[in-house]
Amino acid sequence: MLFEPLVTPSIRLANRTVMAPMTRSRAVNANTPNTLMAEYYGQRASAGLLITEGTSPSPNGLGYARIPGLFNEAHVRGWKVVTDAVHAKGGKIFVQLMHTGRVSHTANLPAGAEVLGPMASPCPGDMHTDSQGMQPHSVPRAMTAIDIARAVDEYANAARLAIEAGFDGVELHAANGYLIEQFLNANVNQRTDAYGAGIEGRNRFALEVASATAAIIGARRVGIRLSPYGVFNSTGAFPEVEAQYLALTEKLSKLGLQYVHLLDHSAMGAPPVPAELKARLRTAFQGLFILAGGFDRAKAESALEAGQADLIAFARSFLANPDLVERMRNDMALNVIDTATFYTPGPRGYTDYPVLAA
Repeated sequence: MLFEPLVTPSIRLANRTVMAPMTRSRAVNANTPNTLMAEYYGQRASAGLLITEGTSPSPNGLGYARIPGLFNEAHVRGWKVVTDAVHAKGGKIFVQLMHTGRVSHTANLPAGAEVLGPMASPCPGDMHTDSQGMQPHSVPRAMTAIDIARAVDEYANAARLAIEAGFDGVELHAANGYLIEQFLNANVNQRTDAYGAGIEGRNRFALEVASATAAIIGARRVGIRLSPYGVFNSTGAFPEVEAQYLALTEKLSKLGLQYVHLLDHSAMGAPPVPAELKARLRTAFQGLFILAGGFDRAKAESALEAGQADLIAFARSFLANPDLVERMRNDMALNVIDTATFYTPGPRGYTDYPVLAA
């Protein structure tokens, strides 16, 4: 079933595999996509769906070194080279829109940008900067209602530019402790206004972003990634987590989004997303459902056969195996992953992994 096409009225995919979004930090010139990135994504176009690395809709969201943006014409031109490379090989590709929010350092931001978040509390821990090495996360400025409205507009504008750049759609990154999840998570968001103070308030920003992007490019071109029970970037579970994510998913379904992409980080040490919650979220959402987190071929086939998902996302195995679909189909060994080159500039550990034909 993993290798069967998926055909719906709004999308046609060659198989049920998804290349999960993975930060690769190769946008070395003004956060602009380049030909090396086009080669990387083109190599992996046999996935049913490719989702790009987190791509900022705003100068304020470029919190990591060398991550790409999508908010100006240079970015559009750079991404067009990437989408052309994927489409030339018959692939489909969504861009993941990721605003880092408080997971940022000012040394990584362009001139005039600032670190923002729901609260003025910094993300615990350190992050890499090219100019100053490891540094504590910068203290964010708490977003005002005007800042929030501007951020919603930035997501919508990035969605418009994504279609101009040739993407088949966008994925909203509402997981892993970045800006949207900073509003969703009660351990981070302790606002007392309309964007905090309970389930409805914490869900408001995510729903406004989803609604605005859907209004610009159509709901069937929009997906969203969620990670309840995730702990990345100092998030973590909270008492209302299940009720909140069920309420959120029901409203996302009413908006008509293309998919929900549910990430379970237990394979990397986080608490698992309970199987019952996964099933309830699956039922609550009427569009496509993607599961991610620790899958190999056997686990993916089992989940699909059981009706737990429509698509299965693979991360590091796609990173190290451009021909992952062919390798899994033929039960071939996978390449060894070079963790030292995950975020380093250049082709090493990026476009030089061997393929079966070689």
